Amino acid sequence: MSTIVRSIVISGANERMNTANAAVRPGLFVSFEGIDGAGKSTHIAALADAFRAQGRSVTLTREPGGTPLAEKLRTLVLGDAMDALTEALLIFAARRDHLRQVIEPALARGDVVLCDRFTDATFAYQGAGRGFDEDVLSTLEHWVQAQDDGQLRQPDVTVWFDISPQSAASRLADARVPDRFEAQPLAFFERVAAGYAARAQAAPERFLRIDADADRHTVWQQVTGAFVRRGLLAIMVAPR
Repeated sequence: MSTIVRSIVISGANERMNTANAAVRPGLFVSFEGIDGAGKSTHIAALADAFRAQGRSVTLTREPGGTPLAEKLRTLVLGDAMDALTEALLIFAARRDHLRQVIEPALARGDVVLCDRFTDATFAYQGAGRGFDEDVLSTLEHWVQAQDDGQLRQPDVTVWFDISPQSAASRLADARVPDRFEAQPLAFFERVAAGYAARAQAAPERFLRIDADADRHTVWQQVTGAFVRRGLLAIMVAPR
């Protein structure tokens, strides 16, 4: 997928300043969201290549996971039966370690952090999908993500791969042995999709909606185009 990034268009001044400024640029936190089968993971590595070509250091990570402890918790969450509260507690415990060990240090270095899922997934899956109390989730969110200034650590940009649950299910059918979430019925994913839509409506300045029902090339053009419009990338995408 990364080969479709043909060239980076940067002004002569920016080219001279890339190396000098890389360490002092503010970090950028980008999360990728969508129901299982939306195809978001396909584009994360390509976007990382685009940022690196622009002179940025990139940290690629995921949730649940991203640290040795969080990956162990991921295995439990995806594989073991448990109630919604236990599930939420494990996910936020993994997120706390992930923030402290990976995300915050990377942002302090000035990295672009590309994270496959973050807190929006918890509200979509455990909140909307499982029907768990969102007030409890909000409390956990504040405990885990509060910064020294009292603000919550949230992504600067959330790329939401919006796809119909029916299309996502057909993509997953032949992909692999499903985990505990992927094996959920269609009605579950319909609730999760609605949960994502509600999160996007509540934070429209943060969310970039991508029509993930489209073919892969068109989806990639939507992703790069959105970052170009926000002034975060300046790229030319080669035709396929």
